Amino acid sequence: MDDEDYKRYEFRKAMEELSELHGRGTELISLYIPPDKQISDVVQYLREEFSTSSNIKSKTTRKNVLGAIESIMSRLKYYKQPPEHGLVFFVGHVATRGDQTEMYTKIVEPPQPIQTFLYKCDSSFHLEQLTDQLREKELYGLIVIDRKESTIGFLKGTKIEVVDYEYSLVPSKHRQGGQSSRRFERLIEIAANEFFKKMGDIANSTFMPVIKDIITIFVGGPGATKEYFIEKDYLRNEVKDKIKDLFDIGYTDESGLRELVEKASESIKDMRITREKDIINRFLREIKKSDGGLGVYGEDAIINALKIKNLELLIVSDSIRKRKYFYRCPTCNLEKTFTSEPAEQPVCDNDGTPMNFEREDDFIEDLYKMAEDSGTKVEMVSEDSDEGRLLKTAFGGLAGIMRYVPENQIRM
Repeated sequence: MDDEDYKRYEFRKAMEELSELHGRGTELISLYIPPDKQISDVVQYLREEFSTSSNIKSKTTRKNVLGAIESIMSRLKYYKQPPEHGLVFFVGHVATRGDQTEMYTKIVEPPQPIQTFLYKCDSSFHLEQLTDQLREKELYGLIVIDRKESTIGFLKGTKIEVVDYEYSLVPSKHRQGGQSSRRFERLIEIAANEFFKKMGDIANSTFMPVIKDIITIFVGGPGATKEYFIEKDYLRNEVKDKIKDLFDIGYTDESGLRELVEKASESIKDMRITREKDIINRFLREIKKSDGGLGVYGEDAIINALKIKNLELLIVSDSIRKRKYFYRCPTCNLEKTFTSEPAEQPVCDNDGTPMNFEREDDFIEDLYKMAEDSGTKVEMVSEDSDEGRLLKTAFGGLAGIMRYVPENQIRM
């Protein structure tokens, strides 16, 4: 995993954490500082807010808001100017158990520049500017079409999103009672033209608002219908210019979009979905070998391979959210770690002494550090694709490829 992938993982995890937090009143401060904003101007603004907030009627709310503002101002002393992409503070008393609250502080350096200065004091944190930055940047348009039906959608990273499905009213090419063959053919062509015009309008209205962000539009379908649809004037020129490849596929419903993506991923190797397919398929080829190959999966096996520096590639589902809990024996200093919080206090294996809780870490962050120490490449895989779902459901979201097959190594 390169630094950008890891930062994106950390950023997504922070957004999930922040979205679940709430205050007892309007006590949670969200402060967005763009990169071109002077820190001195921000401090002056906060001083004015501090003065205004001194008039809050509720004693508890007033105390908590003033405390949050003071906390932010004290931390801003360490910044001469905002970082490259700006800075975001989330500070305030969040609700815990019962009627209790506790002070919470999160400082985020976003992956993209903050555009607008914002100060909000509310019962929840304002995340709109940041969640917009989580939108998948690798965007492809998808059209599958024949005379019977058509489906339009997007491929966002590894996720296929259906925008519209339409079933046509074009008659099939068999004789209808009493109609001349020529007249019937003419009715078919009129109905087909109306259907193609309708799908062209839908495609134009779907793709034009984001046409600058679309890398390519893939078009698929059986026979020559797709070529006819593209060659005529059903699509705007801006949309046509984005069409690079046409593919012969058997279906034109939602399953046709999946088939289209499958065909496209075979020919365009720099797509994210292609890279993820290649990674998972390489792992699957290894574990299918009669001797077990170099494939390894499961927490114990992965951690063991990292400890002995025998993991070439670590494959991680980006949907894993786990903590790692550390306990230590006060007598002999033995340490134990758990990837789920123990239901009961653990005891030392040496003398049965109850062990003390020491700390907890993010499980994936810990794996990443181990991978760095052992020179292991890390790849994060989305669970939006078939391969990503397989990694999550069948292998617990963790897999790897070893450098060599050691004797007596745990394989799973």
